[in-house]
Amino acid sequence: MRYLTAGESHGPQLTTIIEGLPAGMPIIDEDINFQLERRQKGHGRGRRMQIEKDQVQIVSGVRHGYTLGSPVALIVENNDWKHWTKIMGHEPLEEMENEEVKRVITRPRPGHADLNGALKYGHRDMRNVLERSSARETTVRVAAGAVAKKLLSLLGIEVASHVIEIGGVKADSTTYQSIEQLREVTENSSVRCFDPEVEEKMKEAIDTAKANGDSIGGVVEVIVEGMPSGVGSYVHYDRKLDAKIAGAIVSINAFKGVEFGIGFEAARKPGSQVHDEIAWSNEEGYYRKTNRLGGFEGGMTTGMPIVVRGVMKPIPTLYKPLKSVDIETKEPFTASIERSDSCAVPAAAVVAENVVAWEIASAIMDQFYSDRFEGLKESIQAQRDYARDF
Repeated sequence: MRYLTAGESHGPQLTTIIEGLPAGMPIIDEDINFQLERRQKGHGRGRRMQIEKDQVQIVSGVRHGYTLGSPVALIVENNDWKHWTKIMGHEPLEEMENEEVKRVITRPRPGHADLNGALKYGHRDMRNVLERSSARETTVRVAAGAVAKKLLSLLGIEVASHVIEIGGVKADSTTYQSIEQLREVTENSSVRCFDPEVEEKMKEAIDTAKANGDSIGGVVEVIVEGMPSGVGSYVHYDRKLDAKIAGAIVSINAFKGVEFGIGFEAARKPGSQVHDEIAWSNEEGYYRKTNRLGGFEGGMTTGMPIVVRGVMKPIPTLYKPLKSVDIETKEPFTASIERSDSCAVPAAAVVAENVVAWEIASAIMDQFYSDRFEGLKESIQAQRDYARDF
């Protein structure tokens, strides 16, 4: 299973094409729109979220509410496109009036892809870089993830996320009793934090950063429950599921680190306090007494909840901007400002949740029968029964 995205931040639309879904899986617009709405929320978001009201259009691969087994194409229109039709149009420049060619960018912003992308592709107008490198692209990554989440939920696998740190303000990530409780509480939190007292401190940190013309980052956590054991591989490096998830997390705009279970804390503990003892019961079969390794051993799922965290750096667009150099004049300048958030960590948690869901669903589709959805469900249940009785 795979997908490809296309589109620019201020272009007419964002598009994703998903290939490899089983035939006969139920999916409707609302399954995707709910995730798109979640991505747009969060204390600290900028004005772009007031402009865009993301809604998906399913334009192929689904008929009467069920997948066909053929590629599924999803489109999300950019409402702001109407203000950028001449700036971002596809017509050759010679067919446009000079005054219609606006906002040429020759000044790279620190922390963005502007300069590196210009060097790679030879763009003298760095708008050609920033329009695609923008986090706006995560809209259709969430759309693809929403389809994956629907698939997983129908297989008894649930995915959730929450924010455990913003700007140095930390929450206790172990206080929730169930994934349902975690969802219920965090969906009603403007920073997606489970602890209401910590939520207020996080909001204060965001407001302070905004007042200072600055930005702050944080840490998000994704939990996956209901996974069968043995998904992934120890045989080849590129088939290890935890490695694929780690790559997906770091591929999200502004993410700079990832850990599973106790993560980097394992470097400071002896092995007896890191590894998870194995036990067995008639009801469950094999299980781990703890989950310090976050649901993975040897690149494969253990059947325990998958727990993965991602570190998001502060957004580099600052209202108190840093210094840079104009690529035409080579003169120093103060970086330009595009619309930006002071903190996008709550929204990034939703993005992380959906990219993890995609990797989980993709691994399941690779490992189990996947042409028909009913056959996939039977295959997954057979694996669960096999592991329990092994």
